[in-house]
Amino acid sequence: MNITVTANKSAGPIKHFWTNCVGSCHAATALREDWRRQLAQCKKELDFQYVRFHGLLNDDMSVCLRNNETGKIEYSFFNIDSIFDFLLSIGMKPFIELSFMPTVLASGPNTVFHYKGNITPPASYDEWAHLIEALARHLLERYGAEEVRTWFFEVWNEPNLDMFWTGTMEEYFKLYQVTVLAIKKVDQFLRVGGPSTAIDAWIPEFKSFCTQNRVPVDFITTHHYPTDLAFSLGTNMEERMARAQRGELAWRTRKVLQEASPLTVYYTEWNNSPSPRDLYHDLPYNGAFIVKTIIDILDQPLGCYSFWTFSDIFEECGFSSMPFHGGFGLLTIHGIPKPSYRAFQFLSRLSGNRLPVQIEGEQSTIDCAASQDGDRITILISNHQIPLSPIKTEKLTLHLRGITNIAHAELERIGEEYANPRKAWETMGMPVNLTEGHIARLLKASEPLQTAASVLHTEAGAEIRIDDLEPHGVVCINLRLS
Repeated sequence: MNITVTANKSAGPIKHFWTNCVGSCHAATALREDWRRQLAQCKKELDFQYVRFHGLLNDDMSVCLRNNETGKIEYSFFNIDSIFDFLLSIGMKPFIELSFMPTVLASGPNTVFHYKGNITPPASYDEWAHLIEALARHLLERYGAEEVRTWFFEVWNEPNLDMFWTGTMEEYFKLYQVTVLAIKKVDQFLRVGGPSTAIDAWIPEFKSFCTQNRVPVDFITTHHYPTDLAFSLGTNMEERMARAQRGELAWRTRKVLQEASPLTVYYTEWNNSPSPRDLYHDLPYNGAFIVKTIIDILDQPLGCYSFWTFSDIFEECGFSSMPFHGGFGLLTIHGIPKPSYRAFQFLSRLSGNRLPVQIEGEQSTIDCAASQDGDRITILISNHQIPLSPIKTEKLTLHLRGITNIAHAELERIGEEYANPRKAWETMGMPVNLTEGHIARLLKASEPLQTAASVLHTEAGAEIRIDDLEPHGVVCINLRLS
């Protein structure tokens, strides 16, 4: 297979929308030292800008309590301050998801997850508005308007799913209206958006409601996963498979951008599946999936594409002490980088201007992106296919047009035998309680394979051959020009 990359021609600037935000478990985990240590590492090595998590208003955050003596509702923002202070200290900011309902404000007992986030509408929308207004005022007083105006306020999480919202769509719209008006009452320049739906849902209806009722909305948020295909009613299986093979998430992203226009779209969740116990999350498969997905949408004007999540320090289904359990995270509970983490490292090398890429064969499982930033050229190639579909090891010839002065060429790889710590853990006998020696070995096993690239100079530029890009493998080619 032939891939042609043409240097010194721009296909547009590289914009790192995939690092603008990253997901996490519920807010209370952000009080943990290991959570903070891992997020600081992700900030340093992957340059995430914002972090989003559920449950800022949960009972386990002690934000909203009723005084037993007076019967009045009192607010405590101490734990919120602790989290936000930490984020600012490492150069990050909060993407604030306003959820779930404090028990003292709730209209019912329904909860979700191990940590029992209440998912019912407020018993009194006035009391909810008072809480939101008090929180917004507190944040402005503590951090200043200039800082808080750079944050995002997102109303609720996936209200189109009954596991997260017992009310109707109309009741969510009312919740949004009350919330945004309470925030804008404090400062009209604070940014508020929604509908924070799963499966790219409710966007036309949400926009229509806001327009008809003159309700402010500064941005659109939504979520999607490839497994949402199961919910694509009205689409037959052949159409679903065809869309998946050519990039289902990319197809849906473009559709959402059209629906949301002229508002900016912030995807605040995505991964290969919404299951916190999915083997694929730990495997090279997910690294190739991430690279392929981002390549598919590199040219799209997204506000963010927030991967769910940065860490397996995560307890929606209870906290698992199994070192590899198919968790969402880029890092395991012990801080071992998974292939997905290495994929983000490779993607971070793309910078400057995107270079034109041409791949022979429309039905290929190969995807490629390239960039040039001064004397650095990065070429990223994935070999990915949806599960149980045909895929094979590919032999590639990379044609570099307009490049004759390569001073250094290096290959980095993700594959079955490298950057695959889960396989190393299985070889160890899958120990549950890791020793320092185990962790050191797994950290070593998590490292990508680095080799020198053999460059053949030609009249048109140069060639690099890759004889064995395995299924769900990723290769990053780093070139430095003289």
